[in-house]
Formats: sequence, C-alpha cells, structure tokens
Amino acid sequence: MPELHVGGFLGFRRADGRVGTRNHVAVLSILGLVTAPARRIAQAVRGTLLVASPYGRGQFGEDKLVHERQLVGLGRNPNVAAVLVVGADRVTADRVAAGIAQTGKPVEVVALDDVHEDSLALSALGIRCAAALVRAASRQRREPCAAADLFLGVECGHSDATSGLGANPLAGAAVDRVVDAGGKAVFGETVEWLGAEQLLARRAATPQIGQALVDAVARREAAVAATGFDLTGNNPGQENIRGGLSTIEEKSLGAIAKGGTRPIQGVLAIAEAPARPGLYVMDAPAFSPESLTGFASSGANLMLFTTGAGNSFCNALAPTIKISVRPDTAGHLPHQIDFDGSAILAGEEEIDAAGARLFALILAVASGERSWGEILDEGEETFIRVGGSL
Repeated sequence: MPELHVGGFLGFRRADGRVGTRNHVAVLSILGLVTAPARRIAQAVRGTLLVASPYGRGQFGEDKLVHERQLVGLGRNPNVAAVLVVGADRVTADRVAAGIAQTGKPVEVVALDDVHEDSLALSALGIRCAAALVRAASRQRREPCAAADLFLGVECGHSDATSGLGANPLAGAAVDRVVDAGGKAVFGETVEWLGAEQLLARRAATPQIGQALVDAVARREAAVAATGFDLTGNNPGQENIRGGLSTIEEKSLGAIAKGGTRPIQGVLAIAEAPARPGLYVMDAPAFSPESLTGFASSGANLMLFTTGAGNSFCNALAPTIKISVRPDTAGHLPHQIDFDGSAILAGEEEIDAAGARLFALILAVASGERSWGEILDEGEETFIRVGGSL
C-alpha cells in the first residue's frame, strides 16, 4: 500500500479530478421496464452494484429533468468506476450514458432495442459487458488523497432529543474539519430548517444565498399549507415526539447543528454538484432514502447519518457512517452504529474530542474500512419525484 499522509486517506482518483472512496461498477437500470434483467446482470457479475429506478415513462417537465439529473448524477458519482446503462429505447439510454461519459469513466449501454425486446438476451449481453467493466476496474489502485477530496453528505433520521444535544453537533464538528481542509459537505431536509431558516441565512456567504435558503423553506411550507395538510404529528413524527421533540422548530434547531458552523456557499438543487469547496445545503425532501440519493447524485463520496433511537438505512453508492450518542441505542444496536458518542452525554468527552475521533473514522472508512451498513447490505438508492406521471 502507498504511504498515507497525516490527515488524508487512500482513494481512487478519477479522470475528472474527483476521488472515490469506493470502486463500484454500477449496473444502472434507468426505468422500471428493465429492472429484472438489470438485477440478473448484477447478480451474475461479482463486483457490480445495482442502481434501479422504478420510474422512467410518463414523466414530463421538471419531474423528468430531475429524474434524468439523478440518473446521470449517480453514474457520475466518484465512487463509481464504470457504468453499464440498462435501458429500453436506445435514444434515452444513450442520452443518459453520454452525460455520465463526460467524466471520462467507461460507460457501456445495453437496451431492449438491441435484442428485439428479449429480456433474457438483454441479460446475457449485459453480463458480458459488465464482466469486462469489472475486470478493468479491478486494475485500479487506491492512492494517497487529501481530506480536501472528501464530499460529505450529512443526514439525520429517527431523531430524538439526544440528536440535537449531541449527535448532530458531533457530526457538525466533523463537517467543520472537512470544510476547513478544503473539502465539501452538504445537508438537506428543507422542511427541517423550518423555524431555524433565519439562523441558517445568517451563515450564508452572500445575501442572495441567504434569501434563496429562506425562499426554499417558504415554498415547501406554502405547498403543504395549500393542501390543508397539518405537519403536527407528522413532522416531528410520533417516534420523534416519544424521543422528546415537541415541535418542528425544536427538531429543526437540532437538525441544522449537523451542518457545523462554517459559511454556507450555496443552495443546491436536487442532483446539482457544488461548483467549489465548502458547505452547502440542498433543497430536497426530508425522507432519508430520498435525501441520501440526492446527495449521492450530487457527488457525495461518504455519508454521515446521525440517529437517536436507531435507523438502519444507508446509501448504496457512498459508505454511510451511523452515529449515535444515546447509550441504549449504541448498546442495543452494535451492528448498526458505527460511531458511539455516548461519552458526550455522560459528560466524559467534549464534542471537539469526539469530533476528532469521528474524523479519524471518516478517513479510515474513506480508505476502505467497511461500515456496518455495507457489510449487512443495508444500502439503496431511492429516486426523488417532484411531480406525477401521465
């Protein structure tokens, strides 16, 4: 193994200059019609990872644009060494593949158009293509990289009072370290800025960014109000309320702590990659599976996920470090929680010291150490919809 510099990690350098913490070959099923053959391909070829969208037809307008941005963004993620695009019609499949190929990574396409609509023939063709991609990817080697090459996606789920008191500030301390080193980080869950959006706006690098952040919250709040839907009892949910969170404002004040303390450099759209280093927010859904896919499609190469009572969901493409400071959670879920910060609540460790330990774990996982979610195959990609189908 090459020598690792202090404060760095061993990663996979890509042709576009970004760095992967993993070396997946993605079998990217771009619509539900080809999920079955794509699954057969992934099951037959070791070293591949299935990413499958159940949608892809009858979409229009912004929903269609956002969907294709996610497909292309997931293929472009630096944790992906190569991509096999599996589609139905060649026109759509080639368009997605062309967007991914701009990164310089190998991309192959198989489509039902190529095999007279024969699903089994599509599987056979795809297996050969995927096998060749995996063989080539296996020749790549990790090399020394700097913390500046990290792009963290930061999430919280099944939150309780301990999340805002300890777990989220702990994640924020690690985010600050990555940003200070020249890296990137993003957190989302727009509706969970509600009541705290003015505090976030004060941290914006420019007044325009601050206004965009406030406007994003207002749009979602107005959309909910227009339907007559009541957030009470839904956000915070019943599990949050049982854990000691009484209002959305209280939940939001804890949730934004996971973004650390550094200036916010922009408000990203779903699947939008940040233009430069620093801290960002993403205007996206609060549901963790969708939120994490939003981060992955924007290029995040590692996830931090804080929880109170426990939450096993992980991202598929980016290793996900599960964090809790709640003692009974860490004790009951030893094969879910990657980082036990319960000493913070016990008054035995300062957040800065725990943040240093967490940062060390980030570098270790980025270098190849497996998270529990990876070992137990808890990962998935869940595509975000912003409209209905025809």
